[in-house]
Amino acid sequence: MICGMRFVLEVDLDAGALAGERRGDELGRILRYWGGSMKQVELAPGARQDLYDSDYTAVGSWRVEPD
Repeated sequence: MICGMRFVLEVDLDAGALAGERRGDELGRILRYWGGSMKQVELAPGARQDLYDSDYTAVGSWRVEPD
């Protein structure tokens, strides 16, 4: 087990579908999708993936970094 890691999730609320009137709905969709998929990801320093909205526009990323 590696100690001292940080999970960082960044989403640009002004990008893609998040910039519209349904910002909360879109952010909720992104968080549910990635929240459900975390059990399939090796959470180790250096892990990283881009986040996409429902139109497949890149709107952010998550990463694991040493603390």
